[in-house]
Amino acid sequence: MVIVDGLRKQYGDFQLDLSLEIPDGRVTGIIGKNGAGKSTTIKAILGLIKPDAGTVTINGRETSCLEAKDKENIGACLSDSGFSMYLNVEDIIHILKKMYSSFDESSFRSFCTSQGLPLKKQIKDFSTGMRAKLRVISAITHRADLLVMDEPTAGLDVEARIEILDMLRDYISRNENCSIIMTSHISTDLEGLCDDIYLIHDGKVIVHEDTEVIKERYAVLRMDEETFEKLDKSHILRSRKERDGFTCFTDQKQFYVDMYPDIRIENGTIDDLILMMTGGEKR
Repeated sequence: MVIVDGLRKQYGDFQLDLSLEIPDGRVTGIIGKNGAGKSTTIKAILGLIKPDAGTVTINGRETSCLEAKDKENIGACLSDSGFSMYLNVEDIIHILKKMYSSFDESSFRSFCTSQGLPLKKQIKDFSTGMRAKLRVISAITHRADLLVMDEPTAGLDVEARIEILDMLRDYISRNENCSIIMTSHISTDLEGLCDDIYLIHDGKVIVHEDTEVIKERYAVLRMDEETFEKLDKSHILRSRKERDGFTCFTDQKQFYVDMYPDIRIENGTIDDLILMMTGGEKR
């Protein structure tokens, strides 16, 4: 289990100040606009930055106190890091064997073969999708109990994204107690994989909700100005003035389905959650 308790980190005018919890066996998505604090949170969880205040614990131990054997239980995939471009996959196998006593070379080679990664070609000659797959494969082949995935599918085409998500789903199915923390700007990736979602805005958590609840209970309401003025707004989270009326966001879809059958009601998505909760007017 990962517990982030009162984490604070200051960068100039930006301050991260949040708490979150990722239980064993859960896939948790962290979302938000660029600059919201997602990557800073990930780096704090991995112990790559020192918090100004608060604690981050993994299985009851603060990240600053983790020993080598504890760190072997963490698989990290960061969008802005990786191996030297002048290495090839065979070189990386030697590195991972020295880094992780539990490294599964057979599985690593099998994944590389199935994903079309050549063993002798230098990484600098890999496509963007091949490099992304290599980062994920490196993270999941030493039997980690915690996977930390920062934008693992960013910049990839649909086929490459699906292949990476399938690898993660397969890993979860074979490791029921494994937890995954994942950031992404691609809502469909999160909706298809995550159990719950944290929305961070300006360094703070403003929404924490199960993914199924978002899909079942959240909705976008669209209406003209006259209807908006008469609307019961007790369950409206955010609203926004549009050219042709108003758009509202609610976490009580069924209430408005029952009470306002003439209003245009659309199922809420993670994109809607980000757009409305960070840009709409609070009711």
